[in-house]
Amino acid sequence: MTTFTIPGREPLFSGKGWAALLAFLLASVVLVPVLFLAVPESSPFHLSAYFVTLIGKIMCYCVVAVAMNLIWGYTGILSLGHGVFFALGGYAFGMYLMRMIGREGQYQSDLPDFMVFLDWKAYPWYWSFTDQFWYSALLVVLVPGLLAFVFGYFAFRSRIKGVYFSIITQALTFAFMLLFFRNDTGFGGNNGFTDFKRILGFRISDPGTRATLFAITALYLAGCLVLTRALIRSKYGRVLTAIRDSESRLMFSGYNPLWFKLSVWTLSGVLCGIAGALYVPQVGIINPSEMSPANSIEIAIWVAVGGRGTLLGPILGAGIVNGAKSFFTQSFPEYWLFFLGILFVVVTLFLPKGVAGWIASRKSGDKT
Repeated sequence: MTTFTIPGREPLFSGKGWAALLAFLLASVVLVPVLFLAVPESSPFHLSAYFVTLIGKIMCYCVVAVAMNLIWGYTGILSLGHGVFFALGGYAFGMYLMRMIGREGQYQSDLPDFMVFLDWKAYPWYWSFTDQFWYSALLVVLVPGLLAFVFGYFAFRSRIKGVYFSIITQALTFAFMLLFFRNDTGFGGNNGFTDFKRILGFRISDPGTRATLFAITALYLAGCLVLTRALIRSKYGRVLTAIRDSESRLMFSGYNPLWFKLSVWTLSGVLCGIAGALYVPQVGIINPSEMSPANSIEIAIWVAVGGRGTLLGPILGAGIVNGAKSFFTQSFPEYWLFFLGILFVVVTLFLPKGVAGWIASRKSGDKT
Protein backbone atom coordinates (compact mmCIF):
# COMPACT_ATOMS: atom_id res chain seq x y z
CA MET A 1 0.00 0.00 0.00
CA THR A 2 1.38 3.40 -1.00
CA THR A 3 1.54 6.15 1.62
CA PHE A 4 1.20 9.69 0.38
CA THR A 5 2.75 12.59 2.28
CA ILE A 6 2.52 16.32 1.74
CA PRO A 7 5.95 17.77 0.91
CA GLY A 8 7.22 20.01 3.68
CA ARG A 9 4.51 18.90 6.13
CA GLU A 10 5.97 16.74 8.87
CA PRO A 11 3.78 15.27 11.61
CA LEU A 12 3.54 17.27 14.80
CA PHE A 13 4.68 14.27 16.86
CA SER A 14 5.99 10.86 15.92
CA GLY A 15 3.86 7.80 16.52
CA LYS A 16 5.69 7.14 19.78
CA GLY A 17 5.20 10.78 20.80
CA TRP A 18 1.45 10.66 20.31
CA ALA A 19 1.32 7.31 22.15
CA ALA A 20 3.25 8.74 25.10
CA LEU A 21 0.98 11.81 25.22
CA LEU A 22 -2.13 9.60 25.12
CA ALA A 23 -0.73 7.37 27.86
CA PHE A 24 -0.08 10.42 30.03
CA LEU A 25 -3.63 11.67 29.53
CA LEU A 26 -5.16 8.26 30.26
CA ALA A 27 -3.09 7.94 33.42
CA SER A 28 -3.98 11.47 34.58
CA VAL A 29 -7.64 11.59 33.60
CA VAL A 30 -8.63 7.96 34.24
CA LEU A 31 -6.10 5.94 36.25
CA VAL A 32 -5.20 8.47 38.96
CA PRO A 33 -8.83 9.47 39.72
CA VAL A 34 -9.84 5.80 39.89
CA LEU A 35 -6.99 4.90 42.26
CA PHE A 36 -7.78 7.99 44.33
CA LEU A 37 -11.58 7.75 44.46
CA ALA A 38 -12.52 4.10 43.95
CA VAL A 39 -9.70 2.16 45.59
CA PRO A 40 -10.06 1.92 49.39
CA GLU A 41 -7.40 3.48 51.60
CA SER A 42 -6.46 0.07 52.97
CA SER A 43 -5.30 -1.05 49.52
CA PRO A 44 -1.63 -0.60 48.52
CA PHE A 45 -2.86 0.75 45.17
CA HIS A 46 -4.75 3.65 46.76
CA LEU A 47 -3.42 7.13 45.97
CA SER A 48 -3.63 9.58 48.85
CA ALA A 49 -4.92 13.14 48.69
CA TYR A 50 -1.38 14.28 49.50
CA PHE A 51 -0.01 12.51 46.41
CA VAL A 52 -2.73 13.93 44.14
CA THR A 53 -2.15 17.45 45.47
CA LEU A 54 1.64 17.15 45.15
CA ILE A 55 1.58 15.90 41.56
CA GLY A 56 -1.07 18.48 40.63
CA LYS A 57 1.16 21.22 42.06
CA ILE A 58 4.20 19.90 40.18
CA MET A 59 2.21 19.81 36.92
CA CYS A 60 1.40 23.50 37.42
CA TYR A 61 5.11 24.15 37.84
CA CYS A 62 5.77 22.11 34.68
CA VAL A 63 3.51 24.48 32.73
CA VAL A 64 5.50 27.45 34.08
CA ALA A 65 8.71 25.74 32.96
CA VAL A 66 7.27 25.17 29.47
CA ALA A 67 6.25 28.84 29.30
CA MET A 68 9.72 29.90 30.49
CA ASN A 69 11.29 27.66 27.86
CA LEU A 70 9.33 29.44 25.13
CA ILE A 71 10.92 32.77 25.98
CA TRP A 72 14.36 31.58 27.10
CA GLY A 73 15.01 28.23 25.44
CA TYR A 74 13.64 29.10 22.01
CA THR A 75 13.90 32.90 21.90
CA GLY A 76 17.04 33.38 23.98
CA ILE A 77 15.56 35.91 26.44
CA LEU A 78 16.28 35.05 30.07
CA SER A 79 13.49 36.21 32.37
CA LEU A 80 13.99 36.27 36.12
CA GLY A 81 10.50 37.55 36.81
CA HIS A 82 8.10 34.88 35.58
CA GLY A 83 6.97 34.25 39.14
CA VAL A 84 4.97 37.47 39.03
CA PHE A 85 2.77 36.22 36.15
CA PHE A 86 2.17 32.92 37.96
CA ALA A 87 1.24 34.73 41.18
CA LEU A 88 -1.01 37.29 39.48
CA GLY A 89 -3.01 34.51 37.86
CA GLY A 90 -3.29 32.84 41.25
CA TYR A 91 -4.43 36.06 42.94
CA ALA A 92 -6.97 36.79 40.18
CA PHE A 93 -8.63 33.41 40.69
CA GLY A 94 -8.08 33.55 44.45
CA MET A 95 -10.34 36.61 44.60
CA TYR A 96 -13.18 34.47 43.26
CA LEU A 97 -12.40 31.68 45.73
CA MET A 98 -12.40 34.17 48.60
CA ARG A 99 -15.81 35.47 47.54
CA MET A 100 -17.13 31.88 47.51
CA ILE A 101 -16.32 31.47 51.23
CA GLY A 102 -19.39 33.57 52.03
CA ARG A 103 -20.20 33.63 55.74
CA GLU A 104 -18.21 30.48 56.52
CA GLY A 105 -15.18 32.48 57.59
CA GLN A 106 -14.00 32.94 61.15
CA TYR A 107 -15.89 36.24 61.54
CA GLN A 108 -19.00 35.00 59.67
CA SER A 109 -19.02 38.12 57.51
CA ASP A 110 -19.65 38.69 53.81
CA LEU A 111 -16.15 40.15 53.68
CA PRO A 112 -13.01 37.96 53.84
CA ASP A 113 -11.55 37.55 57.31
CA PHE A 114 -8.51 39.72 56.59
CA MET A 115 -10.74 42.64 55.56
CA VAL A 116 -12.82 42.29 58.72
CA PHE A 117 -9.64 42.18 60.82
CA LEU A 118 -8.44 45.40 59.16
CA ASP A 119 -11.86 46.99 59.78
CA TRP A 120 -12.77 47.34 56.11
CA LYS A 121 -16.45 48.08 55.56
CA ALA A 122 -16.79 47.11 51.90
CA TYR A 123 -14.93 45.52 49.03
CA PRO A 124 -12.58 47.87 47.10
CA TRP A 125 -13.65 48.70 43.55
CA TYR A 126 -11.24 46.24 41.91
CA TRP A 127 -13.01 43.37 43.67
CA SER A 128 -16.19 44.15 41.71
CA PHE A 129 -17.70 41.17 39.84
CA THR A 130 -15.07 38.79 41.24
CA ASP A 131 -17.88 36.65 42.61
CA GLN A 132 -18.54 35.66 38.97
CA PHE A 133 -16.47 32.73 37.72
CA TRP A 134 -16.33 33.94 34.13
CA TYR A 135 -15.06 37.35 35.17
CA SER A 136 -12.33 35.90 37.38
CA ALA A 137 -11.32 33.52 34.59
CA LEU A 138 -11.05 36.55 32.32
CA LEU A 139 -8.86 38.31 34.89
CA VAL A 140 -6.59 35.27 35.03
CA VAL A 141 -5.79 35.82 31.35
CA LEU A 142 -5.95 39.61 31.12
CA VAL A 143 -4.00 40.67 34.22
CA PRO A 144 -0.74 38.78 33.57
CA GLY A 145 -1.21 39.20 29.81
CA LEU A 146 -1.63 42.97 30.01
CA LEU A 147 1.32 43.35 32.39
CA ALA A 148 3.50 41.23 30.11
CA PHE A 149 2.44 43.19 27.03
CA VAL A 150 3.00 46.65 28.52
CA PHE A 151 6.29 45.75 30.21
CA GLY A 152 7.54 43.84 27.17
CA TYR A 153 6.60 46.58 24.72
CA PHE A 154 8.68 49.24 26.44
CA ALA A 155 11.55 46.86 27.18
CA PHE A 156 11.80 45.37 23.70
CA ARG A 157 11.17 48.69 21.94
CA SER A 158 14.13 50.09 23.89
CA ARG A 159 16.16 47.07 22.74
CA ILE A 160 16.99 46.04 26.28
CA LYS A 161 18.47 42.57 26.15
CA GLY A 162 20.84 40.20 27.87
CA VAL A 163 21.63 40.59 31.54
CA TYR A 164 19.99 44.02 31.65
CA PHE A 165 16.63 42.54 30.70
CA SER A 166 17.05 39.80 33.32
CA ILE A 167 17.76 42.41 35.99
CA ILE A 168 14.72 44.55 35.24
CA THR A 169 12.43 41.49 35.19
CA GLN A 170 13.70 40.61 38.64
CA ALA A 171 13.13 44.18 39.77
CA LEU A 172 9.56 43.89 38.43
CA THR A 173 8.70 40.83 40.46
CA PHE A 174 10.39 42.29 43.56
CA ALA A 175 8.33 45.47 43.25
CA PHE A 176 5.08 43.51 42.98
CA MET A 177 6.06 41.35 45.95
CA LEU A 178 6.56 44.45 48.10
CA LEU A 179 3.24 45.87 46.88
CA PHE A 180 1.28 42.73 47.73
CA PHE A 181 2.89 42.48 51.16
CA ARG A 182 1.11 45.71 52.13
CA ASN A 183 -2.14 45.26 54.05
CA ASP A 184 -3.79 48.28 52.45
CA THR A 185 -3.69 46.84 48.91
CA GLY A 186 -6.64 44.53 49.63
CA PHE A 187 -4.88 41.23 48.86
CA GLY A 188 -4.39 39.82 52.34
CA GLY A 189 -0.93 41.22 52.99
CA ASN A 190 1.64 38.76 54.26
CA ASN A 191 -0.90 35.92 54.64
CA GLY A 192 -2.46 36.28 51.20
CA PHE A 193 -5.57 34.22 50.40
CA THR A 194 -6.38 30.88 52.04
CA ASP A 195 -9.15 28.83 53.68
CA PHE A 196 -11.00 28.33 50.38
CA LYS A 197 -14.33 26.49 50.60
CA ARG A 198 -15.84 25.88 47.16
CA ILE A 199 -15.50 26.39 43.44
CA LEU A 200 -18.53 26.55 41.12
CA GLY A 201 -20.64 25.27 44.00
CA PHE A 202 -18.45 22.20 44.65
CA ARG A 203 -16.51 21.92 47.89
CA ILE A 204 -12.79 22.03 47.20
CA SER A 205 -12.08 19.53 49.99
CA ASP A 206 -14.23 16.85 48.31
CA PRO A 207 -12.15 14.09 46.67
CA GLY A 208 -14.16 14.41 43.44
CA THR A 209 -13.30 18.09 43.15
CA ARG A 210 -9.61 17.39 43.77
CA ALA A 211 -9.58 14.65 41.14
CA THR A 212 -11.27 16.97 38.65
CA LEU A 213 -8.75 19.75 39.25
CA PHE A 214 -5.94 17.23 38.83
CA ALA A 215 -7.35 16.04 35.49
CA ILE A 216 -7.88 19.60 34.22
CA THR A 217 -4.28 20.47 35.11
CA ALA A 218 -3.02 17.42 33.19
CA LEU A 219 -5.10 18.37 30.16
CA TYR A 220 -3.76 21.92 30.32
CA LEU A 221 -0.16 20.70 30.54
CA ALA A 222 -0.70 18.44 27.53
CA GLY A 223 -2.30 21.33 25.63
CA CYS A 224 0.70 23.56 26.38
CA LEU A 225 3.02 20.87 25.04
CA VAL A 226 1.06 20.57 21.80
CA LEU A 227 0.89 24.35 21.43
CA THR A 228 4.64 24.72 22.00
CA ARG A 229 5.42 21.98 19.49
CA ALA A 230 3.14 23.56 16.89
CA LEU A 231 4.63 27.03 17.39
CA ILE A 232 8.24 25.90 17.22
CA ARG A 233 7.71 23.85 14.06
CA SER A 234 6.04 26.78 12.29
CA LYS A 235 7.61 29.72 10.49
CA TYR A 236 6.90 31.79 13.59
CA GLY A 237 9.00 29.38 15.65
CA ARG A 238 11.86 29.54 13.17
CA VAL A 239 11.88 33.31 13.53
CA LEU A 240 12.04 32.93 17.33
CA THR A 241 15.08 30.65 17.11
CA ALA A 242 16.65 33.11 14.66
CA ILE A 243 16.22 35.83 17.30
CA ARG A 244 17.97 33.57 19.78
CA ASP A 245 20.85 32.70 17.44
CA SER A 246 21.46 36.04 15.72
CA GLU A 247 18.96 38.87 16.13
CA SER A 248 21.06 41.33 14.13
CA ARG A 249 21.20 38.98 11.15
CA LEU A 250 17.43 38.54 11.37
CA MET A 251 16.94 42.31 11.27
CA PHE A 252 19.27 42.50 8.27
CA SER A 253 16.95 40.01 6.54
CA GLY A 254 14.05 42.44 6.89
CA TYR A 255 12.29 41.15 10.00
CA ASN A 256 11.26 43.35 12.91
CA PRO A 257 11.91 41.21 16.04
CA LEU A 258 9.87 43.51 18.31
CA TRP A 259 6.47 41.96 17.64
CA PHE A 260 7.79 38.41 17.63
CA LYS A 261 9.45 38.87 21.02
CA LEU A 262 6.46 40.76 22.40
CA SER A 263 3.94 38.15 21.28
CA VAL A 264 5.84 35.15 22.67
CA TRP A 265 6.60 37.08 25.88
CA THR A 266 2.90 37.87 26.35
CA LEU A 267 1.87 34.30 25.54
CA SER A 268 4.39 33.00 28.06
CA GLY A 269 2.98 35.31 30.74
CA VAL A 270 -0.60 34.18 30.04
CA LEU A 271 0.36 30.49 30.23
CA CYS A 272 1.95 31.15 33.64
CA GLY A 273 -1.14 33.03 34.83
CA ILE A 274 -3.46 30.14 33.99
CA ALA A 275 -1.07 27.73 35.72
CA GLY A 276 -1.25 29.94 38.82
CA ALA A 277 -5.05 29.83 38.72
CA LEU A 278 -4.96 26.01 38.66
CA TYR A 279 -2.35 25.94 41.42
CA VAL A 280 -4.31 27.95 44.00
CA PRO A 281 -7.38 25.71 44.58
CA GLN A 282 -5.21 22.58 44.68
CA VAL A 283 -2.62 23.90 47.15
CA GLY A 284 -5.11 26.03 49.09
CA ILE A 285 -3.10 29.23 49.45
CA ILE A 286 -1.56 32.10 47.52
CA ASN A 287 0.64 34.76 49.13
CA PRO A 288 3.29 37.29 48.05
CA SER A 289 6.11 34.81 48.58
CA GLU A 290 5.19 33.31 45.19
CA MET A 291 6.50 36.58 43.71
CA SER A 292 9.86 36.42 45.45
CA PRO A 293 12.89 36.80 43.13
CA ALA A 294 14.19 33.47 44.44
CA ASN A 295 11.12 31.69 43.02
CA SER A 296 11.68 33.20 39.59
CA ILE A 297 15.34 32.17 39.67
CA GLU A 298 14.22 28.67 40.60
CA ILE A 299 12.00 28.58 37.50
CA ALA A 300 15.08 29.27 35.36
CA ILE A 301 16.89 26.46 37.19
CA TRP A 302 14.10 24.02 36.29
CA VAL A 303 14.56 24.80 32.61
CA ALA A 304 18.37 24.68 32.81
CA VAL A 305 18.36 21.34 34.64
CA GLY A 306 15.89 19.76 32.23
CA GLY A 307 17.42 21.23 29.09
CA ARG A 308 16.36 24.53 27.56
CA GLY A 309 15.39 24.58 23.92
CA THR A 310 13.90 21.09 24.17
CA LEU A 311 10.25 20.12 24.39
CA LEU A 312 10.29 17.77 27.37
CA GLY A 313 13.39 19.12 29.12
CA PRO A 314 11.60 21.82 31.16
CA ILE A 315 9.02 19.26 32.35
CA LEU A 316 11.80 16.89 33.42
CA GLY A 317 13.60 19.73 35.20
CA ALA A 318 10.50 20.94 37.03
CA GLY A 319 9.63 17.39 38.05
CA ILE A 320 13.13 16.51 39.25
CA VAL A 321 13.74 19.72 41.19
CA ASN A 322 10.31 19.92 42.81
CA GLY A 323 10.20 16.22 43.56
CA ALA A 324 13.58 16.53 45.28
CA LYS A 325 12.39 19.69 47.03
CA SER A 326 9.38 17.88 48.44
CA PHE A 327 11.62 15.09 49.75
CA PHE A 328 14.38 17.27 51.18
CA THR A 329 12.10 19.85 52.80
CA GLN A 330 10.39 17.03 54.69
CA SER A 331 13.37 14.83 55.54
CA PHE A 332 16.30 17.27 55.54
CA PRO A 333 14.86 20.80 55.44
CA GLU A 334 18.14 22.47 56.37
CA TYR A 335 19.94 20.93 53.38
CA TRP A 336 17.48 21.75 50.61
CA LEU A 337 19.19 24.92 49.36
CA PHE A 338 22.56 23.16 49.41
CA PHE A 339 21.15 20.38 47.26
CA LEU A 340 19.65 22.87 44.81
CA GLY A 341 22.97 24.67 44.48
CA ILE A 342 24.91 21.43 43.98
CA LEU A 343 22.38 20.25 41.39
CA PHE A 344 22.71 23.46 39.39
CA VAL A 345 26.53 23.35 39.51
CA VAL A 346 26.61 19.69 38.43
CA VAL A 347 24.25 20.33 35.52
CA THR A 348 26.22 23.41 34.45
CA LEU A 349 29.56 21.57 34.50
CA PHE A 350 28.65 18.09 33.29
CA LEU A 351 25.24 18.41 31.58
CA PRO A 352 25.34 21.72 29.66
CA LYS A 353 22.33 20.62 27.59
CA GLY A 354 20.41 19.44 30.63
CA VAL A 355 18.93 16.05 31.41
CA ALA A 356 17.05 15.95 28.08
CA GLY A 357 20.26 16.64 26.17
CA TRP A 358 22.08 13.93 28.11
CA ILE A 359 19.33 11.40 27.34
CA ALA A 360 19.41 12.34 23.64
CA SER A 361 23.19 11.96 23.49
CA ARG A 362 22.97 8.54 25.14
CA LYS A 363 20.37 7.44 22.60
CA SER A 364 22.44 8.67 19.67
CA GLY A 365 25.50 6.92 21.16
CA ASP A 366 23.59 3.65 21.41
CA LYS A 367 22.57 3.89 17.78
CA THR A 368 26.15 4.39 16.65
